[in-house]
Amino acid sequence: MPNKHNDDRRHHIPKMSFKVQNWREYEAGLRRRGSLTLWIEDVVLDRWQSVGPDGQARYRDIAIETCLMLRAAFKMPLRQTEGLMDSVLTLMNLSIAAPDHTTVSRRAVGLTVTKSASAPTGPLHVLIDSTGLQVFGAGQWLEEKHGTKSRRTWRKLHLAVDADSGMIVAKILTDQHTDDPSQVGPLLAQVDEEIDKVIADGVYDSAPTYDTIAQTSDNIEVVIPPRKTAVPSAEPGSSNQRDLHLEMINTGGVCRQEAIGYGQRAQVETTMGRYKSIIGPRLRARGFEAQQTEAAIGVAVLNRMLAAGRPNSVRRQQVPA
Repeated sequence: MPNKHNDDRRHHIPKMSFKVQNWREYEAGLRRRGSLTLWIEDVVLDRWQSVGPDGQARYRDIAIETCLMLRAAFKMPLRQTEGLMDSVLTLMNLSIAAPDHTTVSRRAVGLTVTKSASAPTGPLHVLIDSTGLQVFGAGQWLEEKHGTKSRRTWRKLHLAVDADSGMIVAKILTDQHTDDPSQVGPLLAQVDEEIDKVIADGVYDSAPTYDTIAQTSDNIEVVIPPRKTAVPSAEPGSSNQRDLHLEMINTGGVCRQEAIGYGQRAQVETTMGRYKSIIGPRLRARGFEAQQTEAAIGVAVLNRMLAAGRPNSVRRQQVPA
């Protein structure tokens, strides 16, 4: 057979040297992923709606936010979200009503999303990165309908993730022309806790980025790999950490990831993958303000899912040779 002649050059997967110990707990955690439980806190029900002068229901922001979170979690249009919310309230034997889809669409513009109560406490190791979200507009419709070519339109979602808990502590949605380093300051301004370390990839390597982080606090350790064309700064100042990284590369040949903890940056990549797989790779709203609310709702959904707990991981024991 042909493969037999290349057997000595083929990559062989070594035999697993670990034995799984907790299959029962791990399978129970996987089954919990498929369970469906909906509950509404009493404080939300008390602030759900009020009655206007003509007896018309006036919905509070918490009611609009709840409907938008259901829409993001189940990836449904607004009309189906209205039906789901109405059926949940009916099953709970509540006298309050669900906001109609036009009210939710109108109120989503400029809505202030409630910050998660289970935010991590400092000092934090903040991981910063950005990802693109597609926008379905007129150009995509013309391309699908008539086959014409159009420029793709997307938004940039900038995230700041806590390395220890994996929760998103700051987010910003911008247009596609906004550069990543310019959003470091606004992201760090949203973090109320003390920051101990900031980790980002080489796109953020610049003296202004180091200066922006230094304006937040002088004690923040910055871990950003320098670019290939990077040179030491001419004047000593707030970018001295960047010069130390360059010196480490010039003396050691490579920048040791284990020594500076750069490997933690993979967690923010995982968070962006979770956002696109759970919430979706594109934005449904048409206006930019509504898209900002939609991105904030998606972040709130991910944080609540993370705070609810993860299934038990596989626990392995090494098999003696």
